[in-house]
Amino acid sequence: MVSREHKRAALYEKLQLLRSVTNSHALNKTSIIVDASKYIEELKQKVDRLNQDIATSQNSNEPHPLPVQVTVQTVEKGFLINVFSEKSCPGLLVSILEAFEELGLNVLDARISCTDNFCLEAIGGENEGQGSIDAQVVKQAVLQAIKNWSESSEQEQ
Repeated sequence: MVSREHKRAALYEKLQLLRSVTNSHALNKTSIIVDASKYIEELKQKVDRLNQDIATSQNSNEPHPLPVQVTVQTVEKGFLINVFSEKSCPGLLVSILEAFEELGLNVLDARISCTDNFCLEAIGGENEGQGSIDAQVVKQAVLQAIKNWSESSEQEQ
């Protein structure tokens, strides 16, 4: 009897962990597992997009491709924007935030690291009354901000 209760408690704990990892709001086992399956599919799509972005950047005709990776994904609140560079990029954050402002995006939540590398993960939501924009427009604006920042930082050197 104790063993069955122990197994049930362990299963419940693992389902709650799966629920939290996949950001599921489901309450029953089946729904949690369905949400986890959808989450895995989203991750697969994200990996495919990243691989395409890597292939595109490697095939780029630019003589000095920027060492910065950018992904933009549509989420419930707006857009999830990720920017990563293996080196520190002083002033890049300001350029990206200015691009957000020009697009009419509010930063709803953000995590930033600028110590040894540059890493920005932000959720941007559209201002009320603004025209609708899509993830590709946001990505192009961020890439343009990075390019402008890169060109201005090269001129300063």
